Amino acid sequence: MTYQLTAPLLDACVLGIVRNEDSYGYTLTQKARQVVDISESTLYPVLRRLQKSGYLTTYDAPYQGRNRRYYAITDSGRSILCFYEKEWIEYKDKITGLIVGNGNDSDKNEIIEVDASEVINDGGANE
Repeated sequence: MTYQLTAPLLDACVLGIVRNEDSYGYTLTQKARQVVDISESTLYPVLRRLQKSGYLTTYDAPYQGRNRRYYAITDSGRSILCFYEKEWIEYKDKITGLIVGNGNDSDKNEIIEVDASEVINDGGANE
Protein backbone atom coordinates (compact mmCIF):
# COMPACT_ATOMS: atom_id res chain seq x y z
CA MET A 1 0.00 0.00 0.00
CA THR A 2 1.24 3.47 -0.86
CA TYR A 3 0.07 5.22 2.30
CA GLN A 4 1.80 4.91 5.67
CA LEU A 5 0.01 4.45 8.96
CA THR A 6 0.44 7.16 11.55
CA ALA A 7 0.68 6.22 15.23
CA PRO A 8 -2.96 7.12 16.06
CA LEU A 9 -4.23 5.20 13.04
CA LEU A 10 -2.14 2.18 13.97
CA ASP A 11 -3.47 2.44 17.55
CA ALA A 12 -7.02 2.49 16.19
CA CYS A 13 -6.34 -0.57 14.03
CA VAL A 14 -4.99 -2.56 16.99
CA LEU A 15 -7.85 -1.51 19.25
CA GLY A 16 -10.30 -2.42 16.51
CA ILE A 17 -8.81 -5.91 16.26
CA VAL A 18 -9.17 -6.58 20.00
CA ARG A 19 -12.56 -4.87 20.30
CA ASN A 20 -14.56 -8.10 20.08
CA GLU A 21 -11.99 -10.73 20.99
CA ASP A 22 -8.83 -10.83 23.09
CA SER A 23 -5.79 -11.68 20.98
CA TYR A 24 -2.16 -12.54 21.44
CA GLY A 25 0.64 -10.78 19.60
CA TYR A 26 1.09 -13.19 16.71
CA THR A 27 -2.65 -13.25 15.95
CA LEU A 28 -2.81 -9.46 16.12
CA THR A 29 0.04 -9.21 13.65
CA GLN A 30 -1.55 -11.69 11.24
CA LYS A 31 -4.90 -9.90 11.33
CA ALA A 32 -3.24 -6.52 10.73
CA ARG A 33 -1.13 -7.97 7.89
CA GLN A 34 -4.29 -8.91 6.03
CA VAL A 35 -4.80 -5.19 5.47
CA VAL A 36 -1.50 -3.36 5.96
CA ASP A 37 2.19 -4.15 5.73
CA ILE A 38 3.32 -4.39 9.36
CA SER A 39 5.89 -6.44 11.22
CA GLU A 40 5.83 -7.84 14.73
CA SER A 41 8.75 -5.54 15.59
CA THR A 42 6.50 -2.57 14.73
CA LEU A 43 3.44 -3.94 16.50
CA TYR A 44 4.89 -4.79 19.92
CA PRO A 45 5.89 -1.20 20.80
CA VAL A 46 2.34 -0.16 19.85
CA LEU A 47 0.93 -2.81 22.17
CA ARG A 48 3.18 -1.62 25.02
CA ARG A 49 2.19 2.01 24.42
CA LEU A 50 -1.51 1.14 24.42
CA GLN A 51 -1.07 -0.89 27.59
CA LYS A 52 0.87 1.90 29.31
CA SER A 53 -1.87 4.37 28.32
CA GLY A 54 -4.49 2.12 29.92
CA TYR A 55 -6.20 1.23 26.64
CA LEU A 56 -5.18 -2.43 26.75
CA THR A 57 -4.66 -4.90 29.54
CA THR A 58 -2.80 -8.19 29.36
CA TYR A 59 -3.08 -11.64 30.84
CA ASP A 60 -1.22 -14.88 30.29
CA ALA A 61 -2.92 -18.15 29.39
CA PRO A 62 -1.28 -21.55 28.93
CA TYR A 63 -1.15 -22.99 25.43
CA GLN A 64 0.61 -26.27 24.60
CA GLY A 65 2.82 -26.04 27.65
CA ARG A 66 3.74 -22.37 27.18
CA ASN A 67 2.10 -19.13 28.17
CA ARG A 68 0.66 -16.77 25.61
CA ARG A 69 0.21 -13.12 26.45
CA TYR A 70 -3.26 -11.97 25.48
CA TYR A 71 -4.30 -8.36 24.97
CA ALA A 72 -7.77 -7.15 25.91
CA ILE A 73 -9.35 -3.74 25.38
CA THR A 74 -10.28 -1.71 28.45
CA ASP A 75 -13.19 0.70 28.89
CA SER A 76 -10.73 3.56 28.24
CA GLY A 77 -9.61 1.73 25.11
CA ARG A 78 -13.21 1.48 23.90
CA SER A 79 -13.67 5.20 24.51
CA ILE A 80 -10.56 6.20 22.57
CA LEU A 81 -11.49 3.76 19.80
CA CYS A 82 -14.88 5.48 19.49
CA PHE A 83 -13.05 8.82 19.20
CA TYR A 84 -10.68 7.37 16.59
CA GLU A 85 -13.62 6.00 14.58
CA LYS A 86 -15.33 9.39 14.44
CA GLU A 87 -12.08 11.12 13.52
CA TRP A 88 -11.35 8.51 10.83
CA ILE A 89 -14.74 8.93 9.18
CA GLU A 90 -14.34 12.71 9.06
CA TYR A 91 -10.73 12.50 7.83
CA LYS A 92 -11.54 9.85 5.20
CA ASP A 93 -14.46 11.88 3.88
CA LYS A 94 -12.35 15.05 3.62
CA ILE A 95 -9.50 13.26 1.84
CA THR A 96 -11.95 11.57 -0.53
CA GLY A 97 -13.43 14.98 -1.28
CA LEU A 98 -10.00 16.34 -2.16
CA ILE A 99 -9.05 13.39 -4.31
CA VAL A 100 -12.28 12.85 -6.26
CA GLY A 101 -13.70 16.35 -6.04
CA ASN A 102 -16.31 18.05 -3.92
CA GLY A 103 -19.34 16.85 -5.88
CA ASN A 104 -20.12 20.14 -7.69
CA ASP A 105 -19.05 18.77 -11.07
CA SER A 106 -20.03 15.19 -11.89
CA ASP A 107 -17.12 14.86 -14.37
CA LYS A 108 -14.64 15.50 -11.57
CA ASN A 109 -16.10 12.69 -9.48
CA GLU A 110 -15.23 9.99 -11.99
CA ILE A 111 -12.61 7.65 -10.56
CA ILE A 112 -10.02 6.49 -13.09
CA GLU A 113 -8.11 3.30 -12.39
CA VAL A 114 -4.38 3.70 -12.92
CA ASP A 115 -1.41 1.43 -12.33
CA ALA A 116 0.25 3.23 -9.39
CA SER A 117 3.72 1.97 -10.34
CA GLU A 118 3.47 3.76 -13.69
CA VAL A 119 2.54 7.04 -12.01
CA ILE A 120 5.27 6.72 -9.41
CA ASN A 121 7.93 5.75 -11.97
CA ASP A 122 7.31 8.64 -14.33
CA GLY A 123 6.59 11.14 -11.54
CA GLY A 124 3.33 12.16 -13.15
CA ALA A 125 5.23 13.69 -16.09
CA ASN A 126 2.59 12.57 -18.59
CA GLU A 127 -0.14 14.79 -17.17
